Amino acid sequence: MNLIIEKTIDFVKSELSDAEGGHDWFHIERVWKNTKLIAKTEKVNLEVAELAALLHDIADSKFHDGDESIGPKKARQFLDSICINQETIDHVVAIIENVSFKGGNWDRTHSSLELDVVQDADRLDAIGAIGIARTFNYGGFKNRAIYDPSIEPNLNMTKEEYKKSTAPTINHFYEKLLLLKDLMNTETGKAIAEQRHQYMEQFLDQFYAEWNGEK
Repeated sequence: MNLIIEKTIDFVKSELSDAEGGHDWFHIERVWKNTKLIAKTEKVNLEVAELAALLHDIADSKFHDGDESIGPKKARQFLDSICINQETIDHVVAIIENVSFKGGNWDRTHSSLELDVVQDADRLDAIGAIGIARTFNYGGFKNRAIYDPSIEPNLNMTKEEYKKSTAPTINHFYEKLLLLKDLMNTETGKAIAEQRHQYMEQFLDQFYAEWNGEK
């Protein structure tokens, strides 16, 4: 591991030492590992991809009153402090600004293979067994209902509605998690997502059967 990555890991661990369980250092570490896995089959600038993966949630807007500028600003300040070249910094920050699922009809303002890889890596951590665990952890953190049959998922939310939603946790499967499989960018990401998506569908079948007293 090179010194730049080591310094970045130390910075992220320090910054996220008190983070919510679904957006803590271990989330970052999984996304970083996913990034390196996907990058094996893609011709990317690995340093850019790794730095973006490590810094992508350094200040998640969900925990900063929806302010999406804090994370990119904090990442830029850190990278400046360890004397990374400006071209790399600009690329990493552009990835951070575009990596998240925001709901609504939102389009990326930056395109690169490195963004494709990091975005897939982040989305993989939002689905499958880990995704289920993170979703319920965040729902509990926000004191949301697990499920309310009277509240239908909203599949036509604007970006602002998505950010402000207080819907039951099960609704989040339909409003985000089950959509991610078809939004993957890379062939490796698509293959991994397919299996994780099936696992979530099986979970939901079991959940509803238990909820309705059928199993």
